[in-house]
Amino acid sequence: MANPFVHVELNTTDVDKAKKFYGQLFDWKLEDVEMGAGGRYTMVQPGQGTGGGIMKQMMPGAPSSWLAYVEVADVPASTRKAKSLGAQVMVDNKEIEGAGWMSIIVDPTGAMLGLWKAKKA
Repeated sequence: MANPFVHVELNTTDVDKAKKFYGQLFDWKLEDVEMGAGGRYTMVQPGQGTGGGIMKQMMPGAPSSWLAYVEVADVPASTRKAKSLGAQVMVDNKEIEGAGWMSIIVDPTGAMLGLWKAKKA
C-alpha cells in the first residue's frame, strides 16, 4: 500500500497519567526519550503493528488527542499538494533531529493528519 500509516501519537495534557493508563490497559513497551529543551517523548512499542508515541500537548487549551502519521516521499511537496486541495497547514515542514521530517495538516473536513518522512539509517 502506498502511503501507509506509520506512527500514531498521543498529545496529552497529562503524560504520566496517560502512560499509567495505557501501560495497564495494553501490553505496550513504553520508553522515555529525552528531547533536550523539548522535554521527554515516550516511544510506544506495541510488539506488532504501527508504533507510536506519547508527548505533552503543545497547543495551549487543546484537549488530549491521538494523531496518525502517514508516510510520504517528500514532506514539503505533499504538504503543498494538501494545501492546494483545501487543507490548512498547522505545522509546516519541520525536521525532527535524528529521525526525519514532518508536517501536520487539517483536511477540508477538519481532521488533523501528520505527514512523515523518516531519515535513511
